[in-house]
Amino acid sequence: MQAETYPFVVRPLPYEYDELMPVLDEETLHYHHDKHYKTYVDNLNSALADYPELQKMSLKELLTNIEFLPMNVRVAIRNNGGGVYNHELYFDSMKGVAGQDPVGDLAEAIQRDFGSYKQWKEQMKQAAVLRFGSGWAWLVSDAQGTLSIVQTANQDVPDLDVYIPIFLVDVWEHAYYLQYQNRRADYVEGWFELINWRKAARRYEERGKKK
Repeated sequence: MQAETYPFVVRPLPYEYDELMPVLDEETLHYHHDKHYKTYVDNLNSALADYPELQKMSLKELLTNIEFLPMNVRVAIRNNGGGVYNHELYFDSMKGVAGQDPVGDLAEAIQRDFGSYKQWKEQMKQAAVLRFGSGWAWLVSDAQGTLSIVQTANQDVPDLDVYIPIFLVDVWEHAYYLQYQNRRADYVEGWFELINWRKAARRYEERGKKK
C-alpha cells in the first residue's frame, strides 16, 4: 500500500460492491467499508488533529512508534491507525471469484514453508476461525522470504519492522455477520476464493524494498 500522511482519506474499494458475490454481498461491503472503515479513518484524523508533529508521519511510522507517541493519544492512534491499516490491506487483497491460485515465488514459498497449499489453507483457516473474539489472521513474510501465519487481536498489527504483510482475513463479526451470522468458518472458507493472488505475489516479491 502506498504511504500517506494526515489527513488520511477513505480509499475506495478496488472493485464494485457486487463484485465479491456470492461470498460477500453488497450490503456487507457497504457497511464494512463505508461505515466501519470510514469511522477508523475519521477517528484517526481526529486523534492527530492537534499534533502537527505527528501529522507528518505515515501510517506505518505511527504504528511502529506507538511507544513514543504522546500518552493521551497513544491508544486512539494504535486502535484507529491499526483499523485503517488492516482494513485497507484487507479490501485491497481481494477480487471477484475467479479461481486464482498462488503464483510465482509466493507459490513456491507456500510449498516450502507449509508443505503444500492444502496444509497452508488448513493452518490459515484454523488461525482465523479459532481467533478468540475480534481480530485478524495474517500471512506474513520476513525479509528473507520465510512465510508464517500470525494472529492479532482487535486492530493490532504484527511487528511491521519484522514482518511484511502479504494479506489478511478480518474475523471481526462486522466483516461477515450480516450475511453469515455466527458461521465464521463458512465466511473464512469463502474468503479463500477471493484472495487476489497476483497482488499477494507482488507484495511478496517486493518485500523489503519499501521502508
